[in-house]
Amino acid sequence: MPNNKNLILFVVASAAVFGLLTTASPAFAGSSEKVLYSFCPVSGCADGNDPQSNIVFDPAGNLYGTTYVGGAYHRGVVFELIHNNGKWTEKVLHTFTPSLKLGRLPNALIRDAAGNLYGTTFQGGIDSCPGYPGCGTVFELTPGTNGEWTLTVLHRFNGKDGFEPSFAGLILDNAGNLYGTTEAGGPYSHGTVYELIPNNGRWTEKILYSFCSPSGCAAGFPAGGVIFDGAGNLYGTTEYGGAHNEGTVFELIPNNGKWTPKLLHSFNRNGTDGAYPVGSLTLDKSGSLYGTTLYGGTSDYGTAFQLTTNSGKWTEKVLHSFNVTNGASPVAGLTLSQTGKLYGTTTQGGTHSGGTVFQLILSNGAWAEKILHNFGMGVDGYGPNSLMPDKGGNLYGTSGGGGAYGRGTVFEITP
Repeated sequence: MPNNKNLILFVVASAAVFGLLTTASPAFAGSSEKVLYSFCPVSGCADGNDPQSNIVFDPAGNLYGTTYVGGAYHRGVVFELIHNNGKWTEKVLHTFTPSLKLGRLPNALIRDAAGNLYGTTFQGGIDSCPGYPGCGTVFELTPGTNGEWTLTVLHRFNGKDGFEPSFAGLILDNAGNLYGTTEAGGPYSHGTVYELIPNNGRWTEKILYSFCSPSGCAAGFPAGGVIFDGAGNLYGTTEYGGAHNEGTVFELIPNNGKWTPKLLHSFNRNGTDGAYPVGSLTLDKSGSLYGTTLYGGTSDYGTAFQLTTNSGKWTEKVLHSFNVTNGASPVAGLTLSQTGKLYGTTTQGGTHSGGTVFQLILSNGAWAEKILHNFGMGVDGYGPNSLMPDKGGNLYGTSGGGGAYGRGTVFEITP
């Protein structure tokens, strides 16, 4: 049973080693990176360290995120970065404690219109989970009138309904229901897609799909999250399974309360196609899907891909193959800006071996990569995670390492 979080942490740690071996050189022309916050200036890393997930905004332009570890009890924190006169101040909203019931090792966040934050923890919840200190939780953080935040555990996984919620986190529908994936567990032990339904302050979990079945494994271990299209169908990736056991893209189609799976693509580590997708997908206005794979491509350092549909048939196209020089090992999926531009990150490679932020540009039917920033020059961070664009086209994200104290950063890229 794979532990994708450990795999991702290994990739980021490898980037740290490569980054320490490089020397600094001028930043890439045409874009600028600004470190908004470097983690762990506080004794004992009470402010958190090792952020592994996304950043979300509020209407005032403040940023919210998590660190996978650190905090007063070294189980991770939820933080806010408050913007004031060009400076950013960190505020820890919640510190995860040794209590298993309240969860530990938090993943990505989402924010609803009322300002509540929702997320998952990779571990914790219940005491008994096969070989693990808890199977993981889904939580809500609610702001109070005096600046305090209250954590409520909405669901504790028990293994049979899945465990190890995916680091990509949750999505929210218009009715207030939450959707996510677990990387493992479930009735057939290969992960689940689940829904949490609120009703008078209580939340009920419903398993929409369990990967594998008694007849075999068409797909398994969804490391990324799921996304919706306009018709209410769900799309996601699995790290393993498919015709070559090197990962898949799948669709879940709702019909009268039941969800039917459809396999859209099986990855093939054949020297061209990608393999082992671990990030979430992105959907554009035309209905095309975009994503990344950790390995595969012409140099076996990962790919960026597109899936298009025509009369119900899906066709995959590799948009770009990474080759270390231009980045390597993309863990996060691709980000589509409000102007239709595609951005992404690699956790390794680039000029300074600390990973990259890149843009994919379509010109005359061909896709080209443009490097916006090379990490690994010292205090700029290394091992970047997924990106979030603002209305002005600036990109925000976290890096799992580097920064002024070597424990990760929150950064801004101005293309």
